[in-house]
Amino acid sequence: MTKYSRGIFSSFANYPFRFAVFFCMAFVTHSSSLWAGGLYLEEFATPSMGVASAGAEAVCMDASSSFHNPAGMTRLKGNEFMLTGGLLGGTAEFNPDSSTTISGGDGGDALGYAPLLGAFYVRSLSEDWKLGISLLSLSGAALDYGDNWAGRYQCQNVSLTTLSLTPTIAYRVNDWLSVGGGVTAMYGMLDLELDISFPRLPEDGHAELDGDDFAAGYNLAVLLEPSKRTRLGVTYWSKVEPEFSGDLETKGGPLGGFSLGSDTDLTFPQFIRGGVYHELDDKWALLGTVAWEDWSEMENLLISINSETGKVPRNWDDTWHFAVGAHYRIDDQWLLQGGIAHDTNPVDSKDRTSDMPIDRQHRVTLGIQQKRDDKKTYGLVLEYIDFGEAKIKSSSVRSGDFNGKFDKNWALILAFNVNWK
Repeated sequence: MTKYSRGIFSSFANYPFRFAVFFCMAFVTHSSSLWAGGLYLEEFATPSMGVASAGAEAVCMDASSSFHNPAGMTRLKGNEFMLTGGLLGGTAEFNPDSSTTISGGDGGDALGYAPLLGAFYVRSLSEDWKLGISLLSLSGAALDYGDNWAGRYQCQNVSLTTLSLTPTIAYRVNDWLSVGGGVTAMYGMLDLELDISFPRLPEDGHAELDGDDFAAGYNLAVLLEPSKRTRLGVTYWSKVEPEFSGDLETKGGPLGGFSLGSDTDLTFPQFIRGGVYHELDDKWALLGTVAWEDWSEMENLLISINSETGKVPRNWDDTWHFAVGAHYRIDDQWLLQGGIAHDTNPVDSKDRTSDMPIDRQHRVTLGIQQKRDDKKTYGLVLEYIDFGEAKIKSSSVRSGDFNGKFDKNWALILAFNVNWK
């Protein structure tokens, strides 16, 4: 053991709280993005996915209105129930450029497969009062780069899973105005692994962070129906702030083997969505959505260990979402759908990290709905998502430079839905 490493171990042994502060700062410096900056999902496998979610706040034709726009539940008669499901698969392959000074591979294909599941229900209390409930995931993903790739000091593997239960209520004020809203109870689980380098020491340390938490928020909604062929919808969702309480475990290098309690404060920010649905005639309808998400709320990431807190600048920007789509009704039984969407870039390359390889996003979707009879409707959706090059330009005094881009960064989703009246 060298004189230098003996000094480190002695310091940690004599000052456990100093160690907590040191490790906290090392951890958040290497993982400055985590999953908190992840954009909300647009993929719920509902019929609106067939038009890239364009006009989801205004179309209000089935039980998924309980989530997309609670006020739109007033358009439904009787009780309706919808089940949705699907499978996401894709590729996220990073290509380090020549300026990268950290040894290691490219991480291979870090994106695997993930299921999509959702359930929605609307119950009619009267012609004007409706109750609804939805159960689905608002945000979540998983990436696995392996242990020895060049970006291991940012992330080796990460997963965030959330499950949200949202009860809602709606009231029809008059023939052209309905209002609604509800509360959201979210349960989330976070897991992250990464390596930590130390100056003048040959062996890296390794850290594993996990945690879970319940958090709550609320939503408000309005539906306007100026004519039988035109609907306008606006929804607002408050921010949700889970505090992922769990354990931080370390091993290797000067870290030794520690297991410390930790809290990771993340913010899923507020957002506003406005949508329009307009029927040109009995066969064609146009749909559109504009949305704003307050990701600049994530100015800092807070990680607390043994009552010591580290603050890391996030530098994320607010994002805008734009979507347009169309319906073409072949006959009383079949409805064709298509749509495209664009999301703006949430972060610059100098602040982007490999645990969230998202740049600007493009979506292209195709869908089909079949009304089997007066009680059942079936739907099938195919969606392609391009997450952009997601360039990374990162440097660290301890670990070196890590630069490059994702040559392949896309996902393909096949989803279905069934609605019962």
